Amino acid sequence: MRRLAALLRRRRRLARLALLWEAAWPRLWPVLGLLGLGLVIALLDLPQRLPPWLHILLLLAAAGLLGWTGWRAFRGFRLPDDAGAERRLERNAGLRHRPLATLSDRPAGNDPAALALWRVHQARAAAQIRRLQVGLPRPGLPGRDPRALRAAVGLAVLAALVVAGDEVPERLRRAVTPAFAGPAPTPALKLEAWVTPPAYTGAAPVFLDPAGGAATVPAGSRLQVSLSGGHGAVPELLMEAEATPFRALDGASFAAEALLEHGGRLAVRRGGEELARWALTVQADAPPRVAFAEPPGRAPRGLGTRLPWKAEDDWGLANLRAELRLQARPEAPPLRLDLALPGLNPKQAKGAATPDLSAHPWAGLEVEARLLAKDGAGQEGQSEAATLTLPERSFNHPVAQRLIALRKALSLEPERRAPVRRELEAVAAAPEAFEHDVATYLALRTARTRLIVDRRPEAVPEVQEILWQVALALEEGRDGRTLRALQQAREALREALDKAEQQEKAPNQDEAKAQEQRAELERRIQELRDAIRQHLEALAEKLQRENAEAMPFDPQSRLMDQKEMDRRTRRMEQAAREGRTEDAKRELAELEEMLKALEEGRAQRAESPERQQRREKGQQQMGVVQDMVKRQSEMLDRSHQRADEDDRERSTRERQQRLNQQNPRWPPDAPQPQSPSAQQQGGGEREGQQEQAARDQDGRRQRALRRALGELMQQFGDMTGEVPEALGRADQAMREAQEQLSQGGDARAAQQRALQALQEGGRQMAQSMQRQFGMSQEGDEDGDPQDMTGENQPGGTGQDQAHGQGEGRDPLGRRSRDVNGNADNGADTRVPEEAEMLRTRRLQEELRRRGAERERPMEELDYIDRLLKQF
Repeated sequence: MRRLAALLRRRRRLARLALLWEAAWPRLWPVLGLLGLGLVIALLDLPQRLPPWLHILLLLAAAGLLGWTGWRAFRGFRLPDDAGAERRLERNAGLRHRPLATLSDRPAGNDPAALALWRVHQARAAAQIRRLQVGLPRPGLPGRDPRALRAAVGLAVLAALVVAGDEVPERLRRAVTPAFAGPAPTPALKLEAWVTPPAYTGAAPVFLDPAGGAATVPAGSRLQVSLSGGHGAVPELLMEAEATPFRALDGASFAAEALLEHGGRLAVRRGGEELARWALTVQADAPPRVAFAEPPGRAPRGLGTRLPWKAEDDWGLANLRAELRLQARPEAPPLRLDLALPGLNPKQAKGAATPDLSAHPWAGLEVEARLLAKDGAGQEGQSEAATLTLPERSFNHPVAQRLIALRKALSLEPERRAPVRRELEAVAAAPEAFEHDVATYLALRTARTRLIVDRRPEAVPEVQEILWQVALALEEGRDGRTLRALQQAREALREALDKAEQQEKAPNQDEAKAQEQRAELERRIQELRDAIRQHLEALAEKLQRENAEAMPFDPQSRLMDQKEMDRRTRRMEQAAREGRTEDAKRELAELEEMLKALEEGRAQRAESPERQQRREKGQQQMGVVQDMVKRQSEMLDRSHQRADEDDRERSTRERQQRLNQQNPRWPPDAPQPQSPSAQQQGGGEREGQQEQAARDQDGRRQRALRRALGELMQQFGDMTGEVPEALGRADQAMREAQEQLSQGGDARAAQQRALQALQEGGRQMAQSMQRQFGMSQEGDEDGDPQDMTGENQPGGTGQDQAHGQGEGRDPLGRRSRDVNGNADNGADTRVPEEAEMLRTRRLQEELRRRGAERERPMEELDYIDRLLKQF
């Protein structure tokens, strides 16, 4: 009963507190709201802006309003008693008939039966005490404040505290002491000054110390000063004894700006008092410095003009260019070349530009070169002048040489048109010199007429361009002209095919336009057929002229090529006539591939016997290297197999030992079984002898392979004058592998190094032979290292591959392709041509169409999905 009494007292106390909060909080809210509003007004320091008498009246009114609100709110307020607490407990617990009162009541009589019944009734009431619940207080304030003004008051108080900051105690004190408060204190003076460098410098702003000091800033920087607080006149900014007033931002804030071009003393003064002083040093922006790193001249290779340069600037370079002036005519407009700078606005840079000016009218003439660099401020620096002769292309055709000479003459003396005109007339009067070519004759007459009729200064460069094009056409020969015509015909046909394909995809296709488009396609195909015929004839004439002594010319091959080309163009024409644009595009792509293969085959047949012999010898040596790579790879595989067998045998012995330890002992009189190790002892000795024999045999093979590598290195050195460094590393690794095999050790690491060195040596050999002998096998320089391993390359033994006799393989182990009888020894991995891309696209479309048919078997759909993932 004592525990129940203590529990009841504790629950009754909590219930009284809940009732107190429910009764007091709604009455207290108006008073707290008024206190919050007063606190906001005090923290904003608004009472200090009122006159003293009005401030006093405000305090009295606020005190009276607060007292009246508190009296009205707490009028009739009474503290909760125990009875109310018990009613709350019983109500929250859902108890009826007031069981708590039963515990304190007494029966009126002394009847034993009635007393026993009463005690039972009290026991039942006491059992219900544990169900008593206090519950959370429910003051019902949202009903009295439905608009949640209390939250607004709280936010206002929080914002006022943030605004007041560290002045909260002082502002509260001033708000409640109007009679003793003097004038409002002067706001604290705050001075900030910083210098912003120009944007092109990329430098960060420099903040000046408010107490004064010194600083160094770039020229062109902008000074910004802000001043807030204090009282007095408008502040002034003193620079070089010149005062500039600040501009007002509000009643107590000011700002000033100035551009710093010169150094000196800088001060801020207000009302005759100097607030701060700085000594600023302005660093002038020096112009950029640029010079030739080496004397300019012709590039080591090609027709480029090498212009080595070096430049620097204190804040960074913005632009770099070269100006070339004709030395014979300094008054002529210069030739300007923009040179690329490394990075963005580098402070120091160097490099070498190699522009190709061989087609410029000044090619072959002396010019004066000068470098000009510009920085972000627009300042320009230039280098000293250097004299050089622009590289020019050499011409062998007599007429081309005369035209280039006339072109130079116009560059030196553009006003002297008459001699050039007479020379052009003389060249045109002898058409046999340029094979009676009508286009050349018309071009010469056009240039002559323009020199006579067109008196504009721009006419001379236009005539020089005509002469350059004519000279190129004469020098390149008929095959060069026909090749350009062939390329133009192919591009025109491709554009026509694209237009036809768009016309076919149009929703409303016009039949008249379709007929016109097909006629256009037939005309373009006929032009392509004529261009192919003319180009093949030009190639045949060139080969017959150049190789008359080296090898006989076979006219039958030209007829075969012509027939194949005609067959292709007829199929293309038929496809265009029937509206099968996709098939026509595929035929065009295959025709372009045939033309490319034809060019490569003719170029290969046009090689001299000596060049072919060097190429074949180099290919044979590359085949020997590949055979070595294959044999070294096989030896490495055998070493791995032996190591795996040793590991398996060791693990078997360890597992058997563990099993023997786990088995119970045999009876003493039982015969002991012979252990597996004892059973295999004799066989192990025989296997050890066989393994040692295999190691000895691999050692002999390794020694023979190393000897063959030495002979190859000697032969390659005799042929090229250099031995790849990687082959030397391979020889050293083979020697280590041989020693390891003879001693019974692990030779896998040495064999792996030998294999990698052989692969690298093969690539170095290919690069060396391409530099010296012009072997242009695709993939030799930048091939995949796995291409030299010899794996996954069927088609003959290593010996056959060494001599280039592998079936379907070249001496390097790559698959060879044959296009119309012309060998095309390309690598296995090729960039797909357009015909292959078209076929791939059709395959993808067909696979997607079948994959969309969900009624197909699930196995087939899964297979189609896997195929589509490959694309």
